[in-house]
Amino acid sequence: MATDQRTGDWYGTDEAVSRLRGQAFKSLCLGATLLALVSVFVLLLYVANDAFRPLSADIGWLLTFAASLLLPTLGATGYYYTRDARAGETAAIALGLPVVSLLLTGGVFITLEHIVTVYQWASIVVALAIAAAVVFAHGRVRTSADLERFIVLVAVPIAALVLIPDLILSLPMLPTEALALLGSVVVPVAVVVGWFVRRQRENDRDGAIAAGLTLVVAAAGLGLAPVVGLSPFVWMLLVVVTAVPVGLYVESVVRRGAGTAGLAFPVLVAGGVIVGVVVTEALGFAGPNSWLDWGFLTDPPSRTPEDAGFYPPLVGSVMMLLVIVVSAFPVGVGAAVYLEEYAPDRGWWGRLVDLIEVNIGNLAGVPSVVYGVLGLALFIRQGGLGSGTALVGGFTVSLLILPIVIISSQEAISAVPDSMREASYGMGATRWQTVRNVVLPEALPGIMTGNILAMGRAIGETAPLLIIGAPAVVRIAPDSFTSKFSAMPRQIYTWSSEIDAAFQHGVLAAGVMTLLVVLLLMNGAAIIIRNKYQRRD
Repeated sequence: MATDQRTGDWYGTDEAVSRLRGQAFKSLCLGATLLALVSVFVLLLYVANDAFRPLSADIGWLLTFAASLLLPTLGATGYYYTRDARAGETAAIALGLPVVSLLLTGGVFITLEHIVTVYQWASIVVALAIAAAVVFAHGRVRTSADLERFIVLVAVPIAALVLIPDLILSLPMLPTEALALLGSVVVPVAVVVGWFVRRQRENDRDGAIAAGLTLVVAAAGLGLAPVVGLSPFVWMLLVVVTAVPVGLYVESVVRRGAGTAGLAFPVLVAGGVIVGVVVTEALGFAGPNSWLDWGFLTDPPSRTPEDAGFYPPLVGSVMMLLVIVVSAFPVGVGAAVYLEEYAPDRGWWGRLVDLIEVNIGNLAGVPSVVYGVLGLALFIRQGGLGSGTALVGGFTVSLLILPIVIISSQEAISAVPDSMREASYGMGATRWQTVRNVVLPEALPGIMTGNILAMGRAIGETAPLLIIGAPAVVRIAPDSFTSKFSAMPRQIYTWSSEIDAAFQHGVLAAGVMTLLVVLLLMNGAAIIIRNKYQRRD
């Protein structure tokens, strides 16, 4: 009797299978997903409307850009989505890569402009090159002295960084800033490009050509940059940080021959923008009176909404991220490697490791304001580092994301098949050689993905910065890690408390859009890295 009831209820009558519940569950999940996506999209449109104010433009301007940019872009997107998915993926990367590269160029410019001077960076590169040569020579001579090699590997770079930069900077004559940048940035990038191309093409000649071409194009900025209105400094950064990655990606797509139609998409977008600008300028159509413009990104904050800028918080966020990268990621990845590869799983020490892992998981859910209190007590009151500095802000947010870095790195390491470890041991490799040559290379994409997502959370945190005393407004970009700084979320919080409606609905929206663009680009980079290596596997 019970069987008959179950059959009529779930499987249907006459032995027919009923899919009603499955379809209902599928529809419910789809509805929840669409509701979440539509809600986020509407919120973004609301904020973007306040930031860009498109309706303030002339109707002719809107129609012109709709015809030259919007309609062709939508048509191409529809074609890629329905006819050539591989070309659509290429189109997305080909359009996003220049944008991300330009943002990285801005970050490098900010770093060399406010954090480390070109001469300081050049002296650091020379010191590291000398240290690498000494370590390499010692390794060739003393191949069997493992402990001695480890001491040299640690001590020589530290000694070089302590002694050599000050010695170089004290010289009576130094090269020009452009030449220093050429030697300390362009030459190392050219070497890396040559090595990468040689490895991809398995041809020494192609690697040498790629390295030489990178060096020649960057060095051409010494004479050509003033002609186009740029400084050699900016020209070289654009070449090595923007043009080189884009060129390598385009070359790889053309060489593979798959999805090459997607390379037309960024050309279509750029052409639509150029045509729209030319036509609107010729016809005299006024564009939107946007809050988010170049002046907003390069000016300091102001008491008047029209003059308010976002540059010092941008610099502060970059400095904070540098501290996070140096402090949180090596510690987090190292802890993950120990917990997954070296920590025992039995005995009292194994139980202690299990307790540590449980607490790491609990720490990942602790509210961010608690970490702000921890940073206040640990770094300011006990460490005496000073309140509201980029160093304290970076250390405090590093504590916040450290559990996330450890957990994501553990998952990436544990995903490496045990058969690969066993094969390495079977070839006679030690545990360290297995971890270094097998486990970490395979887990690196997952580790990078987790770290990028952790950085995305770090750059948007506000509560820890409030607790450690980050100023509400900083009108001069910080020039050292011990200077007072303000990050992007801290400045946005300050604007939200302004009484003037122009701040709350204009300047605030422009700051939010800037922060959202950075976060979305970081998350997009993590997704691209994950998908690329998943396809490779």
